[in-house]
Amino acid sequence: MTLGIAIAPAAGAVNAVDDVVGQARRAAAAGVRSAWFGQVFSYDAITLATVAGRAVPEITVGVSVVPIAGRHPLLVASQAQTAQAATGGRFTLGLGLGAPAFAEPVFGVPNDRPIARLREFLTVVRSVFETGTASFEGELITAKPPMSAKVAGAEPVPVVVAAMGPQALRVTGELADGTLPLLAGPKALAGHIVPTIRAAADTAGRPAPKVIAALPALVTSDLETARRRMAEQTAFYDSIPSYQRIIELSGATKAAELAVIGDEELVAAEIRRYFDAGATEVVITQSDLAGTADQLRTWRLVGELTRALT
Repeated sequence: MTLGIAIAPAAGAVNAVDDVVGQARRAAAAGVRSAWFGQVFSYDAITLATVAGRAVPEITVGVSVVPIAGRHPLLVASQAQTAQAATGGRFTLGLGLGAPAFAEPVFGVPNDRPIARLREFLTVVRSVFETGTASFEGELITAKPPMSAKVAGAEPVPVVVAAMGPQALRVTGELADGTLPLLAGPKALAGHIVPTIRAAADTAGRPAPKVIAALPALVTSDLETARRRMAEQTAFYDSIPSYQRIIELSGATKAAELAVIGDEELVAAEIRRYFDAGATEVVITQSDLAGTADQLRTWRLVGELTRALT
């Protein structure tokens, strides 16, 4: 069992990369040993993870997550292997199906058959990571590099998928190393995500999958402000059907209800509930919503819990 945090450039940062490296250094000083970087339309998450991981060797890094819509698996595999070589084997690739609203309207690519696309995408990246090449012609993706696709110095890259629905979980259990769900509470983890992905991995003869639960949480004394800002930041997920379903399976009606806000004792107790439900790692997100003091307070708790787990 491990703990991590999500890091993103601060609003108003003069230089996004410098800001992220500085945050990673402060997090490592607080005892954090795992950092994850989300993909948006501005900066590139794999690049940020690579730079931060190389600058701060005390931490492992991962992306949570790169949507597969609009991307080719050979290009993503080359990025991921470069990150793995640069960080000395401390990188994890996180992939996601992406929201339909950010597929065809943005990239001009259809969002039909997302599960089939995920299967083909994972088949290609696994082939590249394990053999250094691919020879694949599927219904949706073709990948036939005419020369080696292996990056010297890169170990095979662990791959996790932000899978929450039963079909995505089954494909992930069969072809990836684990799942990275956001807003899946202990009830949804224990009753839905963990048994589904474990059964799929077992059937495929794969090792027990990682279950990396992303949890919006903050250690703070200003509960009212934190709850208001958390509601603002997470309201977006309430309109996405896949998240609506997992929120409901978690016993909540809105994403903000799954956030954990309070003192160290409260947050630590809630984190333990996620581990008890089958999570192998818990990643704290939204720790930046109430200022740097509370962010550091949250990171220190993560550091203390990390030391207790090792």
